[in-house]
Amino acid sequence: MTFFSILCALIIEQLKPLRADNQVYGGIKGLAMRIEGWFNAGEPKNGRMGWFLMMAVLVVPVALVYWVLQYFGLVFLAFAWNVAIVYLTLGFRHYSHYFTSIQLALNSGDETTARVLLAEWARIDTVGMDATEIARIAVEKSLITTHRSVFGVFFWFLMPAGPACAVLYRVSEYLARAWNEPEHMRNEAFGQFAARAFYWIDWIPVRLTAIAFAVVGNFEDAIYAWRNFANRWADESRGIILAAGGGAMGVRLGTPNENAPQLLPVDAALVDLSEADTEVLPGEEPSLRALQSTVGLVWRALILWMILLLLLSSMVWLG
Repeated sequence: MTFFSILCALIIEQLKPLRADNQVYGGIKGLAMRIEGWFNAGEPKNGRMGWFLMMAVLVVPVALVYWVLQYFGLVFLAFAWNVAIVYLTLGFRHYSHYFTSIQLALNSGDETTARVLLAEWARIDTVGMDATEIARIAVEKSLITTHRSVFGVFFWFLMPAGPACAVLYRVSEYLARAWNEPEHMRNEAFGQFAARAFYWIDWIPVRLTAIAFAVVGNFEDAIYAWRNFANRWADESRGIILAAGGGAMGVRLGTPNENAPQLLPVDAALVDLSEADTEVLPGEEPSLRALQSTVGLVWRALILWMILLLLLSSMVWLG
């Protein structure tokens, strides 16, 4: 049922993508803001209490519905519940219009439009960026978003609690951003637990995604970049995804041009660019071709995940 739940959710999302500003996501954002307002007293323990309350409100009901349907043998309703939750937690099409529009703009030579679209999507200052820098950040944003909106959800949906675990992953990913990345929260202790919790929740999925990129791309360069350059990112998880993804495509990620504007801290690529020997990084500078390569890499990795899910489901059925 796991494989077909994901397959049906993917098909539905392709036919009718869920808007990023839908009411469900809006409700979760509103709840997160309320909890932050109630609990934020400037100490890490307050963030821990708020995090667990958020999970209790959102994850426990999903798990209870799933277990009740399973207990009473309501297979069709359980399947429909799985599909609905996967559809809500997946974000495969949330960002695709930005990525596609940026690709079309660069293809037509309209860098101004590409900068505007990238600024809206990545929420960074793109003034003065050239086509290479725009392509690089678009590729990086796409790889990170795909992992967190698709492959991470796949992994946690395979866990015993199924849909509840998928909700746990996506909500923890959102809290790690919402309670740390906004300007007024960057130096707050409240979001420390949320960031640390998501780091451990995402520890295995990050590495599985990197392995998938390596398998469907240039394996040798992906593993080389992962082992030798992932630690140059301030965020370990980002470093693993971008190093492996860039190596798999033969694209040099995380090495902005010297004249490129400084990104916001949350999107800063390297810990210290002055110490990074960019000449030994595998691959070429990002270009329009890199955007096309990203689409191919993501789809090949998605097919690999689905094949593995099918094999795993077949083993369960035969067993």
